[in-house]
Amino acid sequence: MADSASQLSVELLGEPAMLAFAADLAAVLEQALAEQTRHGAVAQAAIIALQGNLGVGKTTLSRGILHGLGHSGAVKSPTYTLVELYQLALGTVCHFDFYRLMDPEELEYMGFRDYLVDARLCLIEWPERGRGFLPDPDITIDIIQAGEGRMLTLQAGSSAGGQILLALNQGYGQLK
Repeated sequence: MADSASQLSVELLGEPAMLAFAADLAAVLEQALAEQTRHGAVAQAAIIALQGNLGVGKTTLSRGILHGLGHSGAVKSPTYTLVELYQLALGTVCHFDFYRLMDPEELEYMGFRDYLVDARLCLIEWPERGRGFLPDPDITIDIIQAGEGRMLTLQAGSSAGGQILLALNQGYGQLK
């Protein structure tokens, strides 16, 4: 487990800045996941939890991460389907949106645990709606409106998440 104080805060102005940050995060994620593979440390998918109000940019950030990882097509919001799968060079990336979950137990019925075994990375919007059924995320990203832009606070929830934040910190914000 990473030190619970391992966090990074970044203020971004506009969608292009959000997408550029997402691409940088994707590059660090890709490197970290490749390193895990080289060391045989892949047991389940890396999990990034995306939290924030409606319209704050969770799907935009997810789209930027997916494009940064090599996806070239459209990125649909999984609000109605709950999950969209992307087959990328690093493996399967699952993009979840739990906004429409009525009960966290629905995750059992949809086979959520199987996704964690089969995927390399899971991006989860509205993770609080799956509380009790979700494992702790490697990174939690809180997004809030900040004037004309967005403030992102990334919190490490595992040692792998802490390493990702350390690498990302070289270009952004101040790690606390």
